[in-house]
Amino acid sequence: MSFSSDVKKELCLIRCFDRDMLKAELYGMLLFGKSFSQQSIVFTTESSHAVRRAAFLLENLYMPIIERQSALRVRTGESRLYRLSVVGEDDCKRIFEDFGHNGAQVTLRVNRANLSGEECAAAFVRGVYLSCGSVSDPMKSYHAEFCAPHKNLSVDLCKILTEVTECTFTPKTVRRNGSYIVYFKGSEQICDLLTYMGAPIQAMEIMGTKAVKQVRNNVNRRINSEVANITKVASASAKQLEAIKTIKNTVGLEALPDDLKEIAYLRLENPEMSLRTLGENLTPPISRSGANHRMQRLLEYAQSGEEHNGTKHDA
Repeated sequence: MSFSSDVKKELCLIRCFDRDMLKAELYGMLLFGKSFSQQSIVFTTESSHAVRRAAFLLENLYMPIIERQSALRVRTGESRLYRLSVVGEDDCKRIFEDFGHNGAQVTLRVNRANLSGEECAAAFVRGVYLSCGSVSDPMKSYHAEFCAPHKNLSVDLCKILTEVTECTFTPKTVRRNGSYIVYFKGSEQICDLLTYMGAPIQAMEIMGTKAVKQVRNNVNRRINSEVANITKVASASAKQLEAIKTIKNTVGLEALPDDLKEIAYLRLENPEMSLRTLGENLTPPISRSGANHRMQRLLEYAQSGEEHNGTKHDA
């Protein structure tokens, strides 16, 4: 089961006894469903919980004759599509007109008379989500959307969401495959949306997932930083060892000044040591900067020794 399905399951478990709120929820489901007119009311969904919720609301509020169907989706071969339709045209007309619509309307708009108060508005948005909403898996991305069938409905939905007083929603819209998408990005906005609709458990799931991802990212950054430092130390150590071997094979380490001789032998014995640790193990101990300075002098000695050796060969 997907995360989006889990959200719908939680929303469908909400128990409500207020008729206006139940009606507002059903209105959201039908208005943003597959078909909502005087002649046809059809609700389709991949959620078995949502189709049962729609049937429950229709039967308790209007008692029409309804027909349920389900079929395996051909494209995926996995998800099942559920279809709920009001059979009689008289019932369709009765329900359609009870929500304040009539056949003279050119395009469907949200009838705000069905949203009497903030609780009804929340119930309406919940119904819209059950009809055409989805939320991505928070382990992959933070994205929630409503797929509206008409532009005016997407505009009305955005307006309703931006008017919510307890949250600061900033929905965005885009057109995709002939539909109008109202969407949210960002974990905080999506958590607020789920809580507003009535799915606080799934909102907490997103917050928990975000915390896990942050810890994982911090650990990965620390590991990457440590690996980079180890690689840097190893590369520098290899360069220093090569220089010391060059000196050993040319003028010999005994020809070095005492301070350089000491650090050269210490490096040969401890190729994995950092400059800071090398400095701490000298007598007397010196800083990382001091150890680095001595190593630079060793590198210069090695280079001058190679040049001297090359001049001898040329002669």
